[in-house]
Amino acid sequence: MKEALETYAISQNKLAVTMGMERTVVYRWVHERTDPTGETIVEIVRALNALDPQAAKAFIALYLIPVLNER
Repeated sequence: MKEALETYAISQNKLAVTMGMERTVVYRWVHERTDPTGETIVEIVRALNALDPQAAKAFIALYLIPVLNER
């Protein structure tokens, strides 16, 4: 998540506001202190898509596709 946010100049605060949550929650995800739930990942993609569709695609490529390729 950190890489996608940095690459597309999206602040943790901007993502949090777009998602309607506290910045500290996003901070914990970015710094891998907690993992978002499956439902939350969908919300993250939607929020990123609203902010910058390319950022949403990058997040999917960085975060989800590697998980699918583990099989």
